[in-house]
Amino acid sequence: MNLPGEPNPVIVALDVPTRTEAMRLVETLGGFVGMFKIGNQLFMAEGPDVVREVIDRGERVFLDLKFHDIPNTVRSAAVEAAKLAVSMMTIHASGGSHMIAATVGELEDRFGDRRPIVVAVTVLTSIDRRTLEKTGVDRDTKDHVKLLARMAAEAGADGFVCSAEEIQMLRGSIDGHPRIVTPGVRMPGQSADDQERIATPRQAVDAGADHVVIGRYVNQAEDPRAALSKVLDSLS
Repeated sequence: MNLPGEPNPVIVALDVPTRTEAMRLVETLGGFVGMFKIGNQLFMAEGPDVVREVIDRGERVFLDLKFHDIPNTVRSAAVEAAKLAVSMMTIHASGGSHMIAATVGELEDRFGDRRPIVVAVTVLTSIDRRTLEKTGVDRDTKDHVKLLARMAAEAGADGFVCSAEEIQMLRGSIDGHPRIVTPGVRMPGQSADDQERIATPRQAVDAGADHVVIGRYVNQAEDPRAALSKVLDSLS
């Protein structure tokens, strides 16, 4: 599933606490990014209205709420997200194949070609092997990403969220061209912060990412437009 006229692979995360700060970023960066990501922080602070406002300004929204619940609950939440006209949304692959299939099937039935792209979160980029083991997962991180991605693809997900380290593995093991979104992206010399599996935007795109999510480097910059220009230059 493709979005018409997709511009570039950069998704800027609106990980800010207020609508005012979010819309300032949209005004500054609008037209120069592929999408704006609205996640839990901004959504909890401002609710669906901020999603509508970004879309009303002609921008695409990647709604990153990582739905994970019983199938009926996730299916219903995804329908409400689709009514907002978001372009892409996340669900957790670990929610299982029934949850994913129920969600994608309902979106197709209700919205057809207008439905949002559904990408399944595999293993968060803040998680490493030691953290997985503490949750009871006794396998290598890449192996767990592959297992979750295959299950999600078979259940109908359009793609996955994974680190740059797993992109080539998934491209080589899953048929078709699943949509791959890569967070944990850092510019050269930038702090990893709370991330474990990171890459530069160039490394992620070269590995095969369709979208790279840029957060603090842009949204906390004194000059977000200049910071975004450096990101785009690194991809040219």
